[in-house]
Amino acid sequence: MRYVGIQSQISSNNMKSMLLLIAFPVILLGMTWVFLAIINYFTTGYYDQAGYFVNQLDADSVNWTFTKAAPFIIGGVAIWFAIAYFSNTKMIQKATGAQPLMRRENPRVYNIVENLCMACGMDMPKVNVIDDPQLNAFASGIDKNSYTVTVTTGLLDRLNDEELAGVIGHELTHIRNRDTRLLITSIIFVGIVSTVLSLVVRMIYNRMLFGGFSSSSDNRNSKGNGLSVVAIMAIGAVCAGIAYLFIMLTRFAISRKREYMADAGGAELCGNPLALASALRKISNNPGLGDVEREDIAQMYIIHPKQMTQGLMQFISGLFATHPSTEERIRILEQF
Repeated sequence: MRYVGIQSQISSNNMKSMLLLIAFPVILLGMTWVFLAIINYFTTGYYDQAGYFVNQLDADSVNWTFTKAAPFIIGGVAIWFAIAYFSNTKMIQKATGAQPLMRRENPRVYNIVENLCMACGMDMPKVNVIDDPQLNAFASGIDKNSYTVTVTTGLLDRLNDEELAGVIGHELTHIRNRDTRLLITSIIFVGIVSTVLSLVVRMIYNRMLFGGFSSSSDNRNSKGNGLSVVAIMAIGAVCAGIAYLFIMLTRFAISRKREYMADAGGAELCGNPLALASALRKISNNPGLGDVEREDIAQMYIIHPKQMTQGLMQFISGLFATHPSTEERIRILEQF
């Protein structure tokens, strides 16, 4: 793997964060325009001499509607993003049941984190612990006030000091490289689109279940070209799905490399690549976090539990994996 310095990685992640902040509204606004254009095309036109209705796109009407809707879309997304961005730490803590860890409660863990921070010249992050027998660790936060390293009691019980130092070094490297800020930004954007998509699908389902397909017989008889409510919502779902796919691909593109970089940084900090490799091997036997099945949080784990499947499912999950193969990560560490 080509060596990339930490400053280069930080600059790259900062640039990707900015591009993501720009790309998301552009994609969202683009899909909004497409949605309005499709609706306009199927509801606008004229009757030819034979009496058949000919659909026709009224671009001026679409653009006028779009300019009226765009400020509300941008404003809504901005408010949603700001709330999620600045409250992500509390959301993650509540979802996982993590509790702050003080030095007096576990000097072993606290001292390892403190020593590694001193070694790399970074500020001490918060340390959280989750009472769970599974082996897991992750880093989170967007700034010095919210950076946090979280570990499970299962991890503390199963790993020796050198292995634990390697894992914590891995998570500290995520923080140093600004991986956590970039990942949280992408998680929020994907969450916005997936929420909208879920609402549209739910509306379609309820309409089909309770309201039928047609919006009103009068609309169809008067124009001959009207769209049912379900059809309009279906078009919205398709547009949202396309936007969701683009954003997911963007997120996947920035996810896998960061794990290799964090492994390299963790191995350098603890001074023992084999210890981190051994820790990954132990974690892979029982990764995850209790009953927490949220995909957005699982992306932060040191090993994604759903990507430990075998056979065909392993191939399919690998196509959309946010983490590289654990076996490959171990192989690279053992070559240090």
